[in-house]
Amino acid sequence: MEHDLVVFVPGFLGSRLLRDGRDVWGECGDALLNSPPTARALAEVALPPGLGDEPPEDRFRLTADGLLRTPDSLPGLLSTMGYPDLRAALGEPVDGQYVPFAYDWRLSHRLVAARLDTAVQRALTRWTERVDTHYPDRPDDPKVVLVCHSTGGLVGRYYLECLGGRETARTLVTLGTPHKGLAQAVRLLTGHAVGDGGDLTTDALTLNEVLRDFALNLPSVAQLLPVYDAVRVEGRSRPRPLTDRRYPVPGLPTALVQDARSFHAEFTRARDAHRRTDAGGRLPYQVYCVGGTAHPTPRTIGLSADGQHVLTDRDDALGPGDGTVPRESAVADWALQDRTEVLWTEHRNEDMAGTALRDWLVALRKGDPVGGMLAGDEEITLHAPTEIAAGRAFEVSVLGLNIQDRDLRAVIWRVGTSAREPVVFSANGTGRFRAEMVGKPGKWVMEAVVKGPMRADRKVITVYTA
Repeated sequence: MEHDLVVFVPGFLGSRLLRDGRDVWGECGDALLNSPPTARALAEVALPPGLGDEPPEDRFRLTADGLLRTPDSLPGLLSTMGYPDLRAALGEPVDGQYVPFAYDWRLSHRLVAARLDTAVQRALTRWTERVDTHYPDRPDDPKVVLVCHSTGGLVGRYYLECLGGRETARTLVTLGTPHKGLAQAVRLLTGHAVGDGGDLTTDALTLNEVLRDFALNLPSVAQLLPVYDAVRVEGRSRPRPLTDRRYPVPGLPTALVQDARSFHAEFTRARDAHRRTDAGGRLPYQVYCVGGTAHPTPRTIGLSADGQHVLTDRDDALGPGDGTVPRESAVADWALQDRTEVLWTEHRNEDMAGTALRDWLVALRKGDPVGGMLAGDEEITLHAPTEIAAGRAFEVSVLGLNIQDRDLRAVIWRVGTSAREPVVFSANGTGRFRAEMVGKPGKWVMEAVVKGPMRADRKVITVYTA
């Protein structure tokens, strides 16, 4: 296993998108936050309606030139810390053994999977020709270890089961993959990405409209719609699927719901067909699934009793997860027998492909035993809003075991700058340390660190102009 080709598939936002050498998404994202929101800010990264699984025409095409190395976010959907130290997290594979697969994350997962197929075949051929130089005593010919972060796992599993990648795969690792979708995709696609539906500023309402119009034409976002029961109707006891015709979600195009269902159903059919021919019904490759369980995560979308209005401030909308992917969606139940086989971590989704999981990833590559829990009681949790309007005060807090004795330190910095500003927390007598801040426009990262033992948590905070 140590001699296998390692291919990394990043998640949504995880690749830099360029045109004529310019970081187009970076420029557009900054423009969206640092001035009153308009559709013009995202014009250069927008896709035409009805693209489906096809590549865009030249005037809409962007080049994915490599993995993102700095934090980023799409307000109302998800964020990422980037992948500045990924090779180290994978145990420093030798030259030619590691392939980072950058791609245009706006496009259909089906299309991206086909491009992954081409890239893997080319890289595996090259690696097979030179593997003797580094691993002369290997037990067999090299295969592929596919490590996928977040939505990249949807690309990876489609490539394996629908496009024949299973024939050369040794292992699939999914790190915080939304195997059953994201409730946040519903909010984004219905114009409720930012805010709780209460006292929204005019700019917040406009930002929601701009984000919705942008996301409606991104095939990848439609394919993130949840296929679990994610709709809670006021006065009803059980959640319902998006396909429940009695309670269609207002503003959510039926065609997008159908595409999400079709995307997941196509994969399920392929997996079921292979199960009938696989020896003992077992996959020919090993699957390791890492999920989060320590952070409040949007799990459902609420509807009014008459089904006419989306409710975004329901107390029961949150559940355990990694802050982005709810616990149940992170389970690769198409490959695992039950949830006890999932490796649970207390890290956030955006941090799962960093050095936090290095020891586990290195052990996996070497074929050594890996543990069933990737965090302990000494972890800390940083609570902060995901999005906030500029000029508004907001509270951040840190929870954890014996923090008062562990020298809590915290800093915040704007993405793209090196200056760190200290954040001073004070204890409130209940074990929670809190601080109050006022947002300035832009994308920010806050990090809290404690000692005894050393633990950290960090989060991207997106501040939009109001």
